[in-house]
Amino acid sequence: MSLEILHLVLRLLAGAAGVVAVITTLSAAVRSFVLPRSESVRLNNRIFAGIRLLFDLAASRASNYARRDQIMAHYAPVALVALPIVWLTLVSLGYTGVYWALGIRSWTKAYELSGSSLLTLGITSENGLLINIFNYSEATLGLLLLTLLLSYLPTLYQAFSRREVTVARLELRAGTPSTAAHLIDWLNASGALDDDDSQWAEWEQWFVEIEESHTSLPILGFFRSPQPGRSWVLAAGLVLDTANLIFSALDAPRTRQMELTFKAGCLSLNRVYRFFDTKAGTEPVSLTPGPEPDTAPDRLRFEQALDELAGLGLPVCPDRAAAWAHFQERRTRYAAALAYLAELIMSPEIRAL
Repeated sequence: MSLEILHLVLRLLAGAAGVVAVITTLSAAVRSFVLPRSESVRLNNRIFAGIRLLFDLAASRASNYARRDQIMAHYAPVALVALPIVWLTLVSLGYTGVYWALGIRSWTKAYELSGSSLLTLGITSENGLLINIFNYSEATLGLLLLTLLLSYLPTLYQAFSRREVTVARLELRAGTPSTAAHLIDWLNASGALDDDDSQWAEWEQWFVEIEESHTSLPILGFFRSPQPGRSWVLAAGLVLDTANLIFSALDAPRTRQMELTFKAGCLSLNRVYRFFDTKAGTEPVSLTPGPEPDTAPDRLRFEQALDELAGLGLPVCPDRAAAWAHFQERRTRYAAALAYLAELIMSPEIRAL
């Protein structure tokens, strides 16, 4: 094979690779911010995973949870800012290969033309209709990628704000430390547990929004609460444990809204869990030193919760062994998802139940 033919083949391969890189990047952007469904984007996953490794390394050197939380609070914002930077870099490299394939004499000149077009600087230009067509397409694509991200930042932060308002209000109702017994005490303020459907309906709506937003915008799950002691995962577990405790351990009427909220919470946590575990292929990282999230109550804590409820004058089931069995059976519907997500986002330690 002559050098001219080899050179032509290399140019064609570079051009093809460049087109693939551009199409892959554009597809990732559209699937991330335009497609209205839970779509796992491999390119984005690799970007987030690479940045997460750096933060995990930094967090592993922290001497206490407060310092680790402070470090991990920056992970999601940094990853989100890095996303368009990597997209634009890939687009620039892709067009560099295309320009070189179209006859630009050197890789350096091709890269300069690509960067100038992508950032609409206009400092480098080349004659020729075909090259100019790609110049304009690259400039359009660069603006499109930045516009997509900027237009979805308000959506992301609105979802974050709605999530955290509910988490903060839940803390007010469940006390500090937040427990299911404290929350049941608040719900029983009127002397009955079957007149709080509006509150349970609000929590049902919260669970539905969690499922939709944390699978369509998965980076949102890693945005940490403004207060270090709060976590959306453990707040979800608190609501589910509260409903479970009412169903399993109290001789009190339950409403359809309670049951709907419990079902919505189980579905929401499990779908977010399956998204990260199956679609995104994300693995939690256990770091030491630092406490691991405590999400599984034992029999002793269950008995203590029942004693507390009995002290509040609530009708506790006399057969506590049966109540414990029912509680455990219902908890299997969300326990695995709760433990996985708590470890994945490095949630704070909190007393379960």
